[in-house]
Amino acid sequence: MLQKVRTGSGFIAALDQSGGSTPKALALYGVGDDAWSTEDEMFDLMHAMRTRIMTSPAFTGERVLGAILFEQTMDRNVEGRGTADYLWSVKNVVPFLKVDKGLADAADGVQVMKPIPGLRELCDRAVGLGVFGTKMRSVVQLANPAGVTAVVDQQFEVAAEISAAGLVPIIEPEVDITSPEKEAAEGLLRDAIAAQLDALAADQPVMLKLSIPTVDDFYADLIAHPKVLRVVALSGGYPRDEANERLSRQHGMIASFSRALTEGLSAGQTDDEFNSTLGTTIDGIYAASIT
Repeated sequence: MLQKVRTGSGFIAALDQSGGSTPKALALYGVGDDAWSTEDEMFDLMHAMRTRIMTSPAFTGERVLGAILFEQTMDRNVEGRGTADYLWSVKNVVPFLKVDKGLADAADGVQVMKPIPGLRELCDRAVGLGVFGTKMRSVVQLANPAGVTAVVDQQFEVAAEISAAGLVPIIEPEVDITSPEKEAAEGLLRDAIAAQLDALAADQPVMLKLSIPTVDDFYADLIAHPKVLRVVALSGGYPRDEANERLSRQHGMIASFSRALTEGLSAGQTDDEFNSTLGTTIDGIYAASIT
């Protein structure tokens, strides 16, 4: 898995919508909130959608490098196998796990992560299920030095716990693409991340998940850093075509899209229609990720 992540060609599919974002994801898929009456039924429907994506002939390790899972997805099965085992053993797709518990209230122009109780136990369980790495998200709204430092310090502190458990952390300090200070915030973020990377031990590799920068190739030094396995991009709310076009100008940065990956998919599509739509989407994201 490490070798595939380090040198493989493709992108990371973000299939990690949690409880708060699941209703919207299902609605975009054509499944309204009248289709379930309990949270368990809602998650059953979401797992069915994710299973349809993962089992599609269009979804393979040839173009999809990895997939980020929600905890409930990790704990479920796909075609009789644990989800992580299915992804790696059947599809040759590296499994990751979303571990954060959401965002704290905004302060100093950012939102740090809420506490993550039971993180070590979750990581140990993920290792046992065949997961390779984790992902955790913070948000930067403004170019506030104190706020950006707080986000990056927290991310790397938690990343150290995750590395100690034997997993590779994806550090995701998202910069809001609608921020009036986006470019300045990216400058602060790049410098803060670089300082933390320089302090890491050689056996603590990390991955970075960042918003597509305003200035092309702005994160080139982070991409080249010896402690960084890969730098991946979130779509951040850009329509898929725009996200692909912007990403294609970032050399060495690959996609890790969520909403942009499922754009155009519908529960009402036939399998042929679904697989064709997903295949076209995967081809486009893949092409933008190999520049």
